Amino acid sequence: MRYPLRYAAYEWMKEKKSATDDDLLEALNKNGSKCSPDELDKLLMQLEILGLITIRWVSKDKRRIEFQERPTEEPRMPRIRE
Repeated sequence: MRYPLRYAAYEWMKEKKSATDDDLLEALNKNGSKCSPDELDKLLMQLEILGLITIRWVSKDKRRIEFQERPTEEPRMPRIRE
């Protein structure tokens, strides 16, 4: 069974916390997944829409990708009416 490219990118970003798009593309291709720059753009857009990463332009051709830490939610206690 092949590991989906989106999950591989998410797990790699979760470990690294921040990287450039070139670093991520190189890591995905080194991992055995064949990823083109167009596929990378698509999966980065999906992850950003889901709120798992943020993307910022560093220069004209380079982007910085950062993993978004999700705060753990505290359980809500029901209000007691007096």
